Amino acid sequence: MDMSTPAPASPDGLAIVEQWLNEARTGAMGLPQLMETAGKLQAAGQIDAAILLYKTWVEASDSPLRQVACFNWGTLLGEKHRHAEAVEVYETALKLAPNFAQARLNLGHQLEHLGRHEEALDAWRQVYEIEEPQGLGTDPLDLRLHGINNAARLLEDQKRYDESEALMVRSLEMKAEQPDVIQHYVHIRQKQCEWPVFKTVGEVTHNQLLTNTSLLGMLDESDDPVMQLLIARRFVADRVVKYHGKPLHRLTGKRREGKIKIGYLSGDLHMHAVGLLTAELYGLHDRSRFEVHAFSWSREDGTELRSRIKAGFDTYHPVHGLSDMAVAQLIADEGIDVLVDLQGLTSGARPNILAYRGAPIQAGYLGLPATSALPGVDWIIADRFVMPAEVLPNYSEKPIYLPHCYQVSDRQRSASPAPTRAQAGLPESGFVFCAFNNNHKMSEEVFRSWMRILRAVEGSVLWLLADNVFAQQNLIQTAAEEGVATERLIFAPRAQPQDYLARFQLADLFLDTFPYNAGTTASDCLWMGTPILTRSGRTYISRMAGSLLTAVGLPDLITTTLAEYEARAIQIGKQPARAASYKRYLAEHGRSSALFDIPGIVRDMEAEFERLALAERAKQ
Repeated sequence: MDMSTPAPASPDGLAIVEQWLNEARTGAMGLPQLMETAGKLQAAGQIDAAILLYKTWVEASDSPLRQVACFNWGTLLGEKHRHAEAVEVYETALKLAPNFAQARLNLGHQLEHLGRHEEALDAWRQVYEIEEPQGLGTDPLDLRLHGINNAARLLEDQKRYDESEALMVRSLEMKAEQPDVIQHYVHIRQKQCEWPVFKTVGEVTHNQLLTNTSLLGMLDESDDPVMQLLIARRFVADRVVKYHGKPLHRLTGKRREGKIKIGYLSGDLHMHAVGLLTAELYGLHDRSRFEVHAFSWSREDGTELRSRIKAGFDTYHPVHGLSDMAVAQLIADEGIDVLVDLQGLTSGARPNILAYRGAPIQAGYLGLPATSALPGVDWIIADRFVMPAEVLPNYSEKPIYLPHCYQVSDRQRSASPAPTRAQAGLPESGFVFCAFNNNHKMSEEVFRSWMRILRAVEGSVLWLLADNVFAQQNLIQTAAEEGVATERLIFAPRAQPQDYLARFQLADLFLDTFPYNAGTTASDCLWMGTPILTRSGRTYISRMAGSLLTAVGLPDLITTTLAEYEARAIQIGKQPARAASYKRYLAEHGRSSALFDIPGIVRDMEAEFERLALAERAKQ
């Protein structure tokens, strides 16, 4: 809407707005009345009219408190995503009051939205470097922490991990009770392979580090299913809405009949691990029995993968601009029988959608390979390997067991021609171990085990993903401590999907991480015919690769202790012919195995969905 043409609800409303604008223009409206009036317009949904009112008042006023009006004006512009205008307004406020800390903090946020990151960092720096920043009724410490924490967050996003961690340490030394900062502090150490991960800082205790670690962060560190459940419950208690009304699916007044409607809920239906695994899934559903919907806030990344995913649905509902409750209501209105949540508690998830229960059956799948403890999720898709009976008491969900393997994958993925060893930076001879999992999955225990494996297998190398320079430096240092020369660690940069897949052909054996097993990476590796050595533990996430190896027909590559894992890797490394035999088996039988029978896995999934949906429909 144009700023000059607010849209009141009625002719009478128009007259009132014009009266208020005239009062602002003529100086008849004081600051308190301005703020009260703008608040009324906001409450009525007339944000543009409120913006115009502030603009009119500021341009006409000579009040010594014009910066306050500018602050509110800038806030509204930011809410409307008019970031460039907001920057100008905040700069005006700061010309009027250079020490106005809240305005400078908000200026930083608007600059960030515009991609002007260094300017945003500088704005926040100007707040937190002052001992006593001036603000409107706000504790100077809180203002400084706001600046520090936002700068740390942006630096982390830019992979400037060392600068980000230094600011997090500074923040926690100033105030220990900051759960969100602790969470990011732990995870940034994981991403850098800074061991020990749980390093105390200031007055932050070891117990605080543990209890404030995110569920995903804890998956990297602990194979204890009880700990994972406790962390998930804490997150849910702190951050998930407590809805006590009737489930929305019961309030529509519509009978569910005809084709069973499956809904997939995710913000990761693009170039992401979940998108890569599920690209083929949606189009394989039997359209004579099922209708398939997406409820998604995924980004339009312009990839072929994104186009394929969207084409697999009967209806694709973009829900970026809808509230969580509105999305749940849409799910209910569409008559979805089974809602599959592909995100859980991972980054960008919207678990509150599930709390309103838009569908009678809501199940977790793939995105979070662990219990979510979400009250709106009653089921989790699994197989009997990843979720054996003895672990069920440590899950808030009941399993939907698939008979062969829990994981779907994409049979349409293609690889570039295999590079030469020289092109990949590998030596011309010697056994090649590879570990292409993300750096945060690497525990100190596992990495030091890999170094012992290298020492035992003469001439071998370890091929790793070069995710960030800080992790690379720390891994090289740890290798040196274990007596392994730097040149035996080969770091591969990130690559396009086809080139990344091609690399696997040069590796002799993939060494899995623990307790966070490879998931998508394991599927890619086996698809390309490279064997994986894994260690299976007590949790869903530490048993993922074991499930895949069972389905592909190589259960002898599953170990259950560190000693067994290490001994098996050394044994295979010293017998290259054994690794070659695994490769021959995968070349001959891998893609025809149960692991890659994706239509069969989808049929198995459909059978369970149908059983559950018909049982619910019978209750109508």
